[in-house]
Amino acid sequence: MKDPIKPRITIGMGTCGIAAGAEKVKEAIEKEVLRRGLDLDIDFTSCIGMCYREVNVEVALPNHPAIMYGNITPDKVERIIDDHIIGGQPIIEWAEFQFQVDQVSTIHEIPLMEESKFYINQSREVTARCGRMNPELIEEYLLTGGYKGLKRVLQMNPDEVIEQVKKSGLRGRGGGGFPTGLKWQFTKDAKGEQKYIVCNADEGDPGAFMDRSILEGDPHAVIEGMIIAGYAIGANEGYIYVRAEYPLAIKRLKTAISNAEQHGFLGDHLLNTSFDFQIHIKMGAGAFVCGEETALLNSIEGKRGMPRLRPPFPAVKGLWLSPTNNNNVETYANVALIFRKGVDWYTSIGTENSKGTKVFSLTGKIARTGLAEVPMGTTLRQIIFDIGGGVQNNKRFKAVQIGGPSGGCLPEEQLDLPVDYDSLIEVGAMMGSGGLVVMDETTCMVDVARYFLTFTQSESCGKCTPCREGTTRMLEILTRITTGEGKIEDLYTLEKLAEVMKTTSLCGLGQTAPNPVLSTLRYFRDEYIAHIEQKRCPAGVCMSLLTYQIDQEKCIGCTACARNCPVHAISGSVKKPHIIDPNVCIQCGVCMETCKFDAVIRL
Repeated sequence: MKDPIKPRITIGMGTCGIAAGAEKVKEAIEKEVLRRGLDLDIDFTSCIGMCYREVNVEVALPNHPAIMYGNITPDKVERIIDDHIIGGQPIIEWAEFQFQVDQVSTIHEIPLMEESKFYINQSREVTARCGRMNPELIEEYLLTGGYKGLKRVLQMNPDEVIEQVKKSGLRGRGGGGFPTGLKWQFTKDAKGEQKYIVCNADEGDPGAFMDRSILEGDPHAVIEGMIIAGYAIGANEGYIYVRAEYPLAIKRLKTAISNAEQHGFLGDHLLNTSFDFQIHIKMGAGAFVCGEETALLNSIEGKRGMPRLRPPFPAVKGLWLSPTNNNNVETYANVALIFRKGVDWYTSIGTENSKGTKVFSLTGKIARTGLAEVPMGTTLRQIIFDIGGGVQNNKRFKAVQIGGPSGGCLPEEQLDLPVDYDSLIEVGAMMGSGGLVVMDETTCMVDVARYFLTFTQSESCGKCTPCREGTTRMLEILTRITTGEGKIEDLYTLEKLAEVMKTTSLCGLGQTAPNPVLSTLRYFRDEYIAHIEQKRCPAGVCMSLLTYQIDQEKCIGCTACARNCPVHAISGSVKKPHIIDPNVCIQCGVCMETCKFDAVIRL
C-alpha cells in the first residue's frame, strides 16, 4: 500500500514497459536509493497507455502533484533522485504530465493529464486504474471502488441484474457487438443444472493488445464482471481462456484470483451469501481460431480447437454441453463499471446504439503508439490525429486497418466516420476487438491484403471447405498479382470467392477473412489495376514489380552503388555515369540506399 507521507517512485511495468527496459530502470532506482540511504517507496504499476514513451516513471512527493516522466533510462535515474526526490524540483524537460492533487497548486509548465495531447480527447473509464495502481494489490482495487458493484448486485435478484445490463446498452467488445444483456438472458433461460461463465482473453489480432493491458493493469475488474455474470445467469464456475504468450497477464490474474478468494469475493458463500463462484485459468496455445467461441470451448475441454456447428449456440449447449455465457475481457470490465457507477451514467456515454467507451490499440505508422479509450462515436480522425499524433515522419496518411484480419482497410475519405458498430459495418469494416493499424503512403494495399490472407490461411483450422480452400485460392491470386502475374479477371474471382466464403464458412474466421480483400478492392482498386495492367507497384513495395535506373545527369560516377551491389548488376567507369542491367538486378534497393546524390530511381 502507498504511504502518503513518503516520497514514492512508481515504474510502469506492463509488457511494453518491460520490453523497453523497465526492469533495468527499477534496478537502477533501487541501487541509487540504497546507496543514498533514502526512505521512500518504490512501487510498480502497469501500462498507462503511453507505450510510445516507455519507460514511464511516476514520482510523487508528499503534498505535491505526482509527475509522470517518459523515456526514462537507467542513466537518467540519478538526476531524478537529485533534482526531484531530494531537491523537490521536477525535471520539466522529461515530464509528460502531472496528476491533479486537491488543495495543491499545480506546476504550470507541466500539463495535467487531462490536458495532455495524448489524453485530452480520451475518456478513461475501463482503463482508469491501468497505470495508476499496483495490479497485484487487491487493497488498491478496493480503495478505488472495486467490488462495490458486486456488493450491490448481491442485493438484487438475477432478473434485475440482467435487466440493468440490457438497459445499459452494453454490446460485446469482442467484435461482434451482440447485446450483452440478451446473451445473459438466453443463458439464464436455457435448461441445465450446471452453467458456466467463460472469459475470452485469446486476443489474436495482429497489433491488438487491449485485453492484455486490462488483464495486466486491472485484473480484478474482469473477475468482478465475471462474478456478476455468474450470479445473473445462475453459474457457479468460470473459466478465463488466455493465450500462453501473455505470461505477465497470467501471473497477475493468478495473484488477483488468490487475493479475491482470501477476501471472500470468490469461493463458497462469497460475502456471506448463498452464492458460490470459482474461477479457473485455461492457457491457450496461440491458435487464432480459438478466439471463435465454440473453438475456444473445445480447447477448454481438452479437444482440438475447431469450431462447432451452430445452432445450438453456447448459451444453450456450450462448455461440456451446458449453457455457457462467453464474453471478452473488456466486456466484463464494463460490467463491473456499470454496477459501480450506475446505468444512467453509462448510457450518457456513446451513441444511441453503441453505448459506453471503446479501448483501441494504436499501432503501425502512427506517431504515438499505445492504448486509447474513447467514447463510442469518436471519429477515426480524432483517434488517429488528435490522440495518436498523426502519421510518423510527416508521411501522408493512406489507410487504417480496423478490426484486425476480420476488419477492413479504410481510406482518408472515411476519417470522419464515427467509430461505432453500425457505422463501421456500413463502410465494409467492423469494430473487431479494437486494433487500429495506421498505414502511410509507403504501404501497398495489395500487399496488405496478401499479408492478412497469409495470416488467416495459416490460422484456418481446415474443418470447413469454404474457409480451407477459399483462403488458399485467394492467397494464390493475391500472390500472383503482387508478382506481376495477375489478370484483370482475378479481381472478379476474388470478389466471387469472398461472397461464397462469407455466406458458407462455418465460423467467423472464414466469414470475415475476405474483409481486408474486399475493402482494399473497394477503396484501392486502382492499385490492383496498376499491379495487373502496368506491372507496377505504386508504393514501391512488391519486389517483383520494381525496376531501378540511374539518372545519367545526376550520377557522378562515384562507384558506390557498383561496389555495394550484391550481384554486380551495375557497371560504369569512375567519374562516368553508371547503368543497371535489369536482367541481373534482384531489386534489393541497396543501390538507392547507397547513393548520396539521389541518382538511383525506383520505377
